[in-house]
Amino acid sequence: MIDTRRKFLKQSAALTAGAIVAPAILTAGCSPNETVNVGLIGCLGQGFADLESFMKNPDVNVVALCDVDTRVSDRRLSDVEKKTGKKPLVYGDYRKLLENRDIDAVIVGTPDHWHCLQMAHACEAGKSVYVEKPVGNSIQECDVMVAAQKRYRSVVQVGQWQRSQPHWLDAVQYLHDGNIGRIRGVKAWSNVGWKKSIPIVPDTEAPEEVDYDMWLGPAPKRPFNKNRFHASFRWYWDYAGGVMCDWGVHLLDFALFGMNRYVPNSATAVGGKYAFPNDAMETPDTMTTVYDFGDFNIVWDHTIGIYGANYSKRGHGVAFIGEYGTLVVDRGGWEVIPEDKSTGKKEGYTGVELKSATGNGLDNHTRNFLDAIKKGAKLNCDIEIGAHIARFSHLGNIAYRLGRKIVWDADTHTFVNDPAANEFINARYRLPWTLPKV
Repeated sequence: MIDTRRKFLKQSAALTAGAIVAPAILTAGCSPNETVNVGLIGCLGQGFADLESFMKNPDVNVVALCDVDTRVSDRRLSDVEKKTGKKPLVYGDYRKLLENRDIDAVIVGTPDHWHCLQMAHACEAGKSVYVEKPVGNSIQECDVMVAAQKRYRSVVQVGQWQRSQPHWLDAVQYLHDGNIGRIRGVKAWSNVGWKKSIPIVPDTEAPEEVDYDMWLGPAPKRPFNKNRFHASFRWYWDYAGGVMCDWGVHLLDFALFGMNRYVPNSATAVGGKYAFPNDAMETPDTMTTVYDFGDFNIVWDHTIGIYGANYSKRGHGVAFIGEYGTLVVDRGGWEVIPEDKSTGKKEGYTGVELKSATGNGLDNHTRNFLDAIKKGAKLNCDIEIGAHIARFSHLGNIAYRLGRKIVWDADTHTFVNDPAANEFINARYRLPWTLPKV
């Protein structure tokens, strides 16, 4: 049985119930009828996709953009001007953007190693924050981000937009109603078939348009290498956690949500660079992680370079394996495949035919954030939820890097009798950057 005294989050009761507490106060100076002035930090990939979603709302005004690469900020300045007819301010240092008192809310769309500093500093500056997942690149950063939101009472939404996608929530409700009987196992996977090998290339000077020292920020000082820059930062431990912390936070979040259980007894992981053993990536291209909950397991599996053929060729998804059938959900919809031969099958149970996704999850998610700012609406993915699943994903990566089983004790916020594992908990910032004190 799970030791119920060990809680991954002190606030796990609210999380377990799927409840999200409404913000205690609205953003200062922003009434339900007013425009929300938005600034974007990190303009290249998902950050700008988020901003495009925000711009679909007539009560949003884009005030400022910030990026360390002027090639990116110049292009996005033109994109915003074409869409809105207005020319936002442009910054190279996010701290200058945060000094702008006209800005009500910021989007943090930078690489993972920047999320903690920028979210905490934005909260301190009185801004509401939409921060991309995973919220932190270490367990300690996740804790700091939760503490920052609490101290400054900020409205903080994490970009796990599936929490605002109706069919994912419908699937969870179907599980919680007990429709597939006792669930003995959960499988979550992401097969990144489009991803190719990254060839090793020599270090070079950074492009003159890039403030590379600012891009590194708190990460270790290294010579510029194009493989570690922009979108491919995800495959290096200094800045991110590979597929586990990219897709894993989305899918494992619903594995936990669906089971209504959040604290594993242990985590074990195996894998490596099986597809591209000699390329430039550091994070594993193939990995399987087992989280043991005592009476069921959650198994995470990812591959790079192949899609696999899981459940009608779904390249990603979550499968809940129950006595009466298996519920499978991905971004395209959900269905239940009935058991027809097992000893636990339910006579007459025919499962559920595919229920396709409806609506736009990202657009729903950004609207929910705006409504939380203006009307005090409940956030669909607050910092507690985002920090919890980021920690959970980091457990899998730590188990992989150590090559053995690990056990986390949330009462002491340490790994049980495991000094080597405890070395992975804390962030190690390069001076002059320091972890926010909140």
